[in-house]
Amino acid sequence: QVQLVESGGGLVQAGGSLRLSCAASGRTFSTYVMGWFRQAPGKEREFVAAISWSAGSTYYADSVKGRCTISRDNALNTVYLQMNSLKPEDTAVYYCAANPAGAGWRPQYSNNYKSWGQGTQVTVSS
Repeated sequence: QVQLVESGGGLVQAGGSLRLSCAASGRTFSTYVMGWFRQAPGKEREFVAAISWSAGSTYYADSVKGRCTISRDNALNTVYLQMNSLKPEDTAVYYCAANPAGAGWRPQYSNNYKSWGQGTQVTVSS
């Protein structure tokens, strides 16, 4: 398993931008699929975005499509989530997740990921 550490969260006004980073330990990062999830107070954890091991495929929740971009730098063992046009409803703790690439991966399901970070808080004020 990899160890994941998120950063980049904070307080931003509606319409603003943030870039979240997730640094992974281990030498096999490039073989992992990566995802971002978020959990708002009183709500279940929900899928935000995911990226394949080669970055050839990306996936987004409808709620963030067109506003967020997931990317990865395998040389730096880091995955990013660029978030633009932020809305108050984007307020949540954002989690990075990882899983070894394999057949049958369903990126939007949290139980498809074995490793999780501790989360980073994103707060969007209106």
